[in-house]
Amino acid sequence: MNLFIKKDMNKLIADAGDPHASEGSGTGELRRTLGPVNLIMLGIGAIIGAGIFSLTGTAAANYAGPGIIYSFVLGGILCALAGLCYAEMAAMIPVSGSAYAYSYATMGELVAWIIGWDLILEYAFGAVTVTASWSGYLMSLIHKTLGMNLPDWVMRLTKGPWEQVTLSDGHIMYGFWNLPATFIAIVVAFILYRGIRESATVNNIIVVVKISIVLLFIALGWEVTKSANWIANPDATGIFSLVPLFGASVRDGKEIMSYGWSGVLTGAGVVFFAYIGFDAVSTTAQECKNPTRDLPIGILGSLVVCTVLYILVALVLTGVVPYKELGVAEPIAVGIDAIVAAKGWSILSQTTFSISVKLGALAGLTSVILVMMLGQSRVFYAMAKDGLLPWFDSVHPTYKTPHIATAVNGVFVSLCGGLMPMWLVGELVSIGTLLAFVLVCTGVLILRFTNPLQPRPFRAPMVGVVAPAGALACIWVMSGLPTDTWIRLIVWLIIGFTIYFTYGINNSRLRVRA
Repeated sequence: MNLFIKKDMNKLIADAGDPHASEGSGTGELRRTLGPVNLIMLGIGAIIGAGIFSLTGTAAANYAGPGIIYSFVLGGILCALAGLCYAEMAAMIPVSGSAYAYSYATMGELVAWIIGWDLILEYAFGAVTVTASWSGYLMSLIHKTLGMNLPDWVMRLTKGPWEQVTLSDGHIMYGFWNLPATFIAIVVAFILYRGIRESATVNNIIVVVKISIVLLFIALGWEVTKSANWIANPDATGIFSLVPLFGASVRDGKEIMSYGWSGVLTGAGVVFFAYIGFDAVSTTAQECKNPTRDLPIGILGSLVVCTVLYILVALVLTGVVPYKELGVAEPIAVGIDAIVAAKGWSILSQTTFSISVKLGALAGLTSVILVMMLGQSRVFYAMAKDGLLPWFDSVHPTYKTPHIATAVNGVFVSLCGGLMPMWLVGELVSIGTLLAFVLVCTGVLILRFTNPLQPRPFRAPMVGVVAPAGALACIWVMSGLPTDTWIRLIVWLIIGFTIYFTYGINNSRLRVRA
């Protein structure tokens, strides 16, 4: 039995349907309504979320100091390596399923199953992680900003059974169920169920809101930045210097990296996760009007926009607050306090600004949940179309969405979001994403040799360097994850192998055709 049977490239693309078919044609096909702007907005919606509101401070305080700006540059470059490979694959094989579909054509069915099962870690558990973060920001808005005190029994319904809650009398108990996390998952699932156009519209609105808030933070913070905060301690050393960013001398350029280049590189590994999500754009291939042209624009365009915003946020945050004070769960909130204090605003202005930024954070997290759940339902759809999973290839006759996949995914995320602690699933998301990146980078290189004449609407430049560098960069970041995360990944893959060898291999439509 050939476990590495591959899909014919042309047959794979043909099965996806005609990209130029009229909108909504075909009773069993997804609706093609997305253009390049929608795709860029989906990418931004997936990328800008918990990372920009938390990782910036952690990486600056513990690893890179003011040199966090260099870490974001390097993190953006690392993601761009994988992004270029994704762009080539997505344009060449414009089908739902993302890395799963690409692996099926390049490395065979077993590898495709592994990556499809792995993508569940990235998308479904990624959504679970962000629902918990969404709940936390909502409670911060209610308690710290609006000053509302909720009853103890309500507070225990904002945390899962493995998370602690501090009650009004100071006692610490465990929660019951994280209802806000469950609520937002159900709302997003309902939006996705109704249609891709509606989902994209909601995402576009949310992305405009959160980018506006981020730009407001940058604009107001830039006015009160202190150049002294960008200079490291006098005894700090850098191995070598980049071209100084602030018109300073080479010596000052060295000083901006308070922990040296090793700290900047470690910081790059940490903030790498703030870029995760751009690959979800590729799962919408069968809902794009012109996927071969627009998918690379969506993937790379969203990466460029987010990299610029991340660098500007890092500059402002480390400019208004000494980097050693940023090692907290909500570094943006610390930055807000510093901006408010520097401007001498009234209480009303402080409250308005704080509410605006936290609403922006909630909006940002909501769009991440939406795009992650969108990506997961499309992966389910693609795997079911191939016979490796049951049911999920059904398309709603009116809404033209994979409604069963969307509903099941919504139930899963809402239940796990209500019960599972964020720390448990967060690292699984990271390792799942990185494994997908490794396989896509490898697949691009393989196809250059096995299918050299296949039309490539977008070609990754210097693929002999870009693809290996992208794969090695992801492996490097994976190597820094804790051992228990690797153990959970192995257990998850064992569960996946069990499903594949008991159901998938016996129902594979490719094997039936063969």
